[in-house]
Amino acid sequence: MKYPHTPPLRDGVGPSSVVLPLGPWPTVLDFLVGRFAGVAKAQWLERLQAGAVSDDWGRTLNADTPYAAGLRVYYFRALPPEPRIPFEEVVLYQDAHLLVVDKPHFLPVMPSGKYLQETVLVRLKNKLGLHDLVPIHRIDRDTAGLVLFSVNPATRDAYHALFRNHQVAKTYEAIAPWNRALPWPLHRESRIAESAHFMQQTEVDGPPNALTLITPLENLGGWARYQLEPITGQRHQLRVHMAALGLPLVGDGIYPVLTPEGSADYAQPLQLLAQAIALTCPVSGRALRFESRRVLWGLEEVREAFG
Repeated sequence: MKYPHTPPLRDGVGPSSVVLPLGPWPTVLDFLVGRFAGVAKAQWLERLQAGAVSDDWGRTLNADTPYAAGLRVYYFRALPPEPRIPFEEVVLYQDAHLLVVDKPHFLPVMPSGKYLQETVLVRLKNKLGLHDLVPIHRIDRDTAGLVLFSVNPATRDAYHALFRNHQVAKTYEAIAPWNRALPWPLHRESRIAESAHFMQQTEVDGPPNALTLITPLENLGGWARYQLEPITGQRHQLRVHMAALGLPLVGDGIYPVLTPEGSADYAQPLQLLAQAIALTCPVSGRALRFESRRVLWGLEEVREAFG
């Protein structure tokens, strides 16, 4: 449902909102304090005084605004300053419908948890003024490489449909241990589901829902560079499949062992790169192919670092 007035973005971020239910609260402030127990009354007063709370008619609310069931209230979350992630995203392609970005390691695509301003989406909204920008797909914060964004809401679902129907060819590169005894190239097909820890996925019994084509490109000593082609798009699919083969990716802080939150080392990025994406544009019918300009470590570097 489209409401009469939605507040404009602030620093690339839209407001949260809540519809006031039937209830006994004398003021909107009383409701907000009761509804959001984790936010102190003093914080709501600060937001109200700063003009950061409004209704769907564009009226700025204050501490004395009477309660009115059915009213939609918009508010902006107050978050602590985020440490700057010292790597930059690069726009490779832009038209009226599609934006293609080359993402660095460590930068999340979407706001989540402690990341808001330091995400590709919010950075791009602030830089480009594209308030309707939405990622068509995602890659992990730890992974570098290509991400596609929809610019135009009218054509957005056409691009989403390409991913839903597996009509996008994605190619990744990765660095991991080498095992010449495996039957290369190989197809890893398994069922991936949530693990006991919310950060991890795991292979389980059951009908396969994840398929990856894995091809060695070069090897040196105990290490190899691989081409990974995910046919499906399960969360952490490439990392799970490689770890299950006994070939965990270099720099992986989740598989097979989960490292503590906040222990990311900028000098040791995950050696996984979304290297290329190919599709047929659903608007123009043109064949499109994009390639990342980023590179992973060389095998000589890996051998020197890890033996």
